[in-house]
Parts: sequence; C-alpha cells; structure tokens
Amino acid sequence: MKIAFVGKGGSGKTTLSSLFIRHLAATGAPVVAIDADINQHLGAALGLDEAAAAGLPAMGEHLPLIKDYLRGTNPRIASAEMMIKTTPPGEGSRLLRVREDNPVYDTCARPVELDGGAVRLMVTGPFTDADLGVACYHSKTGAVELCLNHLADGPDEYVVVDMTAGSDSFASGMFTRFDLTFLVAEPTRKGVSVYRQYKDYARDFGVALKVVGNKVQGPDDLDFLHEHVGEDLLTTVGHSDWVRAMEKGRPPRFALLEDANRRALRALHAAVEAAYGLRDWERYTQQMIHFHLKNARSWGDERTGTDLAAQVDPGFVLGEGVVAPA
Repeated sequence: MKIAFVGKGGSGKTTLSSLFIRHLAATGAPVVAIDADINQHLGAALGLDEAAAAGLPAMGEHLPLIKDYLRGTNPRIASAEMMIKTTPPGEGSRLLRVREDNPVYDTCARPVELDGGAVRLMVTGPFTDADLGVACYHSKTGAVELCLNHLADGPDEYVVVDMTAGSDSFASGMFTRFDLTFLVAEPTRKGVSVYRQYKDYARDFGVALKVVGNKVQGPDDLDFLHEHVGEDLLTTVGHSDWVRAMEKGRPPRFALLEDANRRALRALHAAVEAAYGLRDWERYTQQMIHFHLKNARSWGDERTGTDLAAQVDPGFVLGEGVVAPA
C-alpha cells in the first residue's frame, strides 16, 4: 500500500508520517519510508542523529543506477539515459517490491531500527539553493516518482512518503501514485487552504484524500475543521508529551504514546486497509501514461532527442501479479 502525507509547512506533516511509520513497524509490517520533502527531516523524526541523517544516500545522486535497474530488458527503452521520471514500466521492465532485496534498496535505502521493529528509509537528499529551480527540484523527486511507477506492492506492506509541503505536491504526476493521501491540517484558515487546493486539483484524477487534523486543542478547533473539511476529516491529533520528548531526541518507548493519539494512528491504518479494496491497476497505469505523454510533449522529447511516446507498452498493466525479469 502506498501512502502520502502532505500539508502546508509547519503543519506537522513529517511528525505525523513518522508516527504512522512507527505504528506500522510496531505491527511487524514491512515498511519502506521515503523522505521526498525539500526539508529533509524524516530521518530525524525516526530517531536518527544529525550525522546519521546527513549520511543517508541521496536517491537523486543514484538516478543512473535506478534507471538502469528498472529498465531491465524492456525493448521499448533504448538506454537508461532515455528514461525520464515518468517513464512507465512495460514488458521486460524490472519492478520493485517492498519485501525484496535489490540493487536500488542496497544503494539507496538504509535500515532504521525502531523500538517496534525496523523500516527501510530512502531520501531524495538535501536541497541547495541551486536545486530550487523547477527543473533541478523535480529531477531529485523524479527518482521517487520513477520508483513508485515501478512498484508492485501488495496488502500488508507499506510505502510511506513524506511529500513536499503545500501545493508543490501536485506539481508533477506523483500525487496520483498513492492508494491514500493524508493531508495534515491545522485548525486555521491557512491550515485548510492547502486542503482546498489539493481537493480541487485531485478531484479529476480520483485521488483518495483524508484529512488529519493536527494541533487540535478543543471542541472549537474540531468544529472549525468539520466546517471547512467536512466528511474528509478522518481523525485528529492533539498535544503529545511523547512527541515533545521525541523532538528533544529522547523518545520514550512507542508503546507509551498517548491513548488518544494511538487511536488516531489506528484510524489511519484502518483507512489504508479499506483503500486496498478500491485499487484499480488499469486506471493507475493509464494515469502513469497520461503524465508520461504530457512530460514527453512539454520537455522530454526535446531533451532526449527521441519520441518518448514509444516507451508506452499498450498491452502492459502494472499489478501485483506481474512477473518481471530477474
């Protein structure tokens, strides 16, 4: 199952995604966690010290390896250099699976030990001022998008992505790559503004969206969220001494997280499980193709000097049962 966390900067998006990752790990589920935010804080939220977080391998720096592995023996892709961030899989492509070992994980993922288990953590890598132009920025997150395009995940296994803040999350087709998107919103006008943007943009693509109210302190905050978010409000999270201790680098055992916040995490988990029954791999594949053709026309064909529409395999549908080459 693929889950995204989005929200405005400062909403608590990374904190909530890290808590959900810890919750999943405590159940014994296999988890791949990906930090795709401009501000790379997920490693620290999962308990890594500053040096360990800074030493994580950046996916963007290993894009040639990622492309070469995923290309496999796909005859529609002449070389790894001809792949762009939206290149869809086809016959002969290698796929990623959550539970396996492969060169992409070996190079780009590192295990993070949590008190309830362990997860694989992958990061886009830190962004510099020079990276914040559109082309450079999306070339880094493009490594994540390419991996998600080639991911054949099943039930009871999870990929959790901490997305970039605000409306930048839907600046590319990556926002359509998830079974469920959790939008973290504070009970303020600014807090729900990203929800309105995301809801309007995502509606045409059938993106499943649930809101998690954060920093909710009482009935008035709850009423505000109900008024502005309606039925999309799934659950809320309030003050947490556990989170405060975690942010100081001294997290207690995860089992000591407050009962109300544990119930909120269970609500998130239940919503993800329910989303599995709504999966439509054919629609998912067609959305991949839609954004690939859009990128090909706007810049990809010119940059690669080839017709990238030819990379689309019309008979291929990504799914859990697809057998890829070794």
